[in-house]
Amino acid sequence: MEQIVRSFFVKDDGEVPNNSELPVIVYLGVFKDNPDGMEEAFQRHGWSGSWTGGIYDYHHYHTNTHEVLGVKSGVATVLIGGEAGERLELQTGDVIVLPAGTAHKKLASSPDFAVVGAYPEGKSPNLRERRPEERTQAIAEVRNVPVPDKDPVFGEEGPLLHKWVK
Repeated sequence: MEQIVRSFFVKDDGEVPNNSELPVIVYLGVFKDNPDGMEEAFQRHGWSGSWTGGIYDYHHYHTNTHEVLGVKSGVATVLIGGEAGERLELQTGDVIVLPAGTAHKKLASSPDFAVVGAYPEGKSPNLRERRPEERTQAIAEVRNVPVPDKDPVFGEEGPLLHKWVK
């Protein structure tokens, strides 16, 4: 597996909490040669409850769990962190790990775009939208989400374990 890893923080934008303690992690091309292997890798490393589909075309986030999204096919432009957030061009084989509270939204995609999503220990995610009046409660919930024991891509040796230290 090729390993090109990038990470960045997204700030609370007043409407969504994002996550000020944990960065978004992007693994570029990590499953480029074997996109069908990502779901098995996630599960082997304790990220389960997987599904295959798209990414909603509106800002949403989860306050009760982190999320991994692996691009199984196609390409897409996604916006991470709200309207002033970071635009990412994702393609087959890329993986993105979103800390709890991080808003994400699909802006555009190829017709064949599909991701595999999963959560630490198969946690069932809640779904939150941009509602400033819920932000304070959302921040409190996000702070209570534990850091996972394993990186979804590399297990016990992955970058997540070095970058996600509370």
